[in-house]
Amino acid sequence: MMGFVDFAWLVPLVPALCFVIVGLLGHKTPEKGGYIAIFGALFAFVMSALVAYDYYTSDAYKLGEAIIIGPIEWLNIGGLSINFGVYIDSLACIMMLFASFISTLIFVYSLGYMHDQGEKKRRYYAEVSLFLTGMLGLAVSSNFLEMFVFWEVMGLCSYLLIGFWSFKHHEGDDASDNAASAAKKAFLVTRAGDVCLMAGLFVLLYAFGSLDYDYIFSNAQTVYANNPTLINIGILLMFGGVIGKSAQFPLHDWLPDAMAGPTTVSALIHAATMVKAGVYLVARSYPLFVTSSDAMLFVAIIGGVTAIYTASMALNNMNIKRVLAYSTLSQLGYMILALGAGGYLISIGMQEGNQALITLGTMGYAAGILHMINHAFFKALLFLCSGSVIHATGTEDMRKMGGLRKSMPITAYTMLIGSLSIAGIPIFSGFWSKDLVLEAAFAPFHDGLGMGSVFCVLFILGMITAFMTAFYMFRMWFLTFMGEPRGHCHGESPKTMTVPLMILGVFAAFIGLIVLVNFSYFIIQSLAPGLGGALADLGLYLGFHDSMHILEEIFTNVWTYVAIVLAVAGIAIAYMMYVKKPYIADNFDQTKKGFLYRLVANRYYFPQLYNQISWKLGYGVAKGVDIIDRNVIDGTVNGLSNAVVGSGEGLSQVQTGYVRDYAAYVVIGVLVTIAVIVLMVCYGGGF
Repeated sequence: MMGFVDFAWLVPLVPALCFVIVGLLGHKTPEKGGYIAIFGALFAFVMSALVAYDYYTSDAYKLGEAIIIGPIEWLNIGGLSINFGVYIDSLACIMMLFASFISTLIFVYSLGYMHDQGEKKRRYYAEVSLFLTGMLGLAVSSNFLEMFVFWEVMGLCSYLLIGFWSFKHHEGDDASDNAASAAKKAFLVTRAGDVCLMAGLFVLLYAFGSLDYDYIFSNAQTVYANNPTLINIGILLMFGGVIGKSAQFPLHDWLPDAMAGPTTVSALIHAATMVKAGVYLVARSYPLFVTSSDAMLFVAIIGGVTAIYTASMALNNMNIKRVLAYSTLSQLGYMILALGAGGYLISIGMQEGNQALITLGTMGYAAGILHMINHAFFKALLFLCSGSVIHATGTEDMRKMGGLRKSMPITAYTMLIGSLSIAGIPIFSGFWSKDLVLEAAFAPFHDGLGMGSVFCVLFILGMITAFMTAFYMFRMWFLTFMGEPRGHCHGESPKTMTVPLMILGVFAAFIGLIVLVNFSYFIIQSLAPGLGGALADLGLYLGFHDSMHILEEIFTNVWTYVAIVLAVAGIAIAYMMYVKKPYIADNFDQTKKGFLYRLVANRYYFPQLYNQISWKLGYGVAKGVDIIDRNVIDGTVNGLSNAVVGSGEGLSQVQTGYVRDYAAYVVIGVLVTIAVIVLMVCYGGGF
């Protein structure tokens, strides 16, 4: 008997059809295709909910198995079969649900935010529908090649949408850069990561002879044991794709510039699509990644460094969207840190046959996924609130805002909820997942493992980041909504914008409470197909992920209270500097000529470094290739064509049109033939 899960392929298909319809006929519809795009996203959410219900009530979920629909043969090359199918498990269900739900709210919000764009709205709604298709297709893909196709679809859409206002310029810092340049930068930098990912998939294909999830996950440990070096290379190359797509250090610099696009696009990129794809890839590939403890250590280090490094750049930035962009980079670092730390514990546990370490490591996996979900809601809320502010004030510069709380109460208080959540204040959603992330980072050190000291440093970096996050988020909120007005504001945004804010505000406040309904057990079921043998002690496993055990772990841990104190201290310092005694902030801003201030304000000079690499290396290589192309390749082709043309022109001179000339040619040919025959007979001994 067929259920909803058998029609999971409709989840990405309907938004794709909406993309086609809006692209071809959107100009003839109300809002230039806006309602069609909303329908596609809403259908995807409803269908995702039905698929998730079907899966969670199925025998497959109870047995810890994924449901694979299809697969159908897509390509057959040299006996190698590449399939196209749908892979449904806990992770896929969660990704489909929050991506489609948040996208629906963003599309509704767009009706108000993009209302003045005229004919451009058709292009906008077509591209965001395709953007959502890419994320949903990636979530349900059944193999890495299929995933890579949707991965690239999102890369294309990000380029198109970041450059949507290609005639506009950034406001504030980097004012010389326009949206077109930001789009090209995002496209090229993420392509660098995508090349690494593609190379990693070639390595997997060579090692496994397949790219299907179920085959790779079930054979990962065996193949790694036979060729650990090759698999390590493959994992690190795949993680290079994650670094590019999820903007981790050192390929992080494209994301702040991506703020040149519409704020709704920023919300999509940061909350529902694009940068979440990298985190999803690590989570999806976890049974493969955890075969290598060295690879997971590297993943954790990149996450921890990115978290604190990018948070520091938000401390003195005055562009409201860029502050949120840096916070996204930092929070993505948290997610990668949790996944890396948890994977390291699982890997060591499998090597030593230590079930307790494996079970403890799965908490890092759950923490990373939970933080990804929580972040999706509060970051969508924060970006849409910033869009509401920009819509009302006409500026992104917080120095031209201030005092907006009275004229924009809905935007002000919903943004306050998002700020409290990301700061990790109990009981808001960010508190639960951030605390679990920090616990996951500390666990390898607490258990005295070989590289525990490294994780101790990463834990300290995570704690400092928590303080920074609370400070810069409330610095932003106080500058925007408190104090005296410093610019013009024409009131609260329309209901098409404020209603999505209120809905997101509820989720940003309370979605983290899903940790109390055995969420971690639900999500960790997605590891069973690859780690079923390693998760043998189900009593220990289920007890560790019981909601009451998690609550006990959180509220009996002294570091929980240290993190809360740091967050409150960050908020208090921001209040003193920007509300109570603003002259402190004014004096701070007068130190712009100081080295540290300039270092952070200039993003540690990474944009300049990228430019130098592009000119010195990229341009030099391109120029060398151009010389080879012109003089060697084109020279050879042109030489051959000139020879043929010259021969033809020479032979054309023979055609005079006179019979006597043609007779002479025949006589000469006969004489030459006779001469050749005579020579062969005399000197060659015959034919």
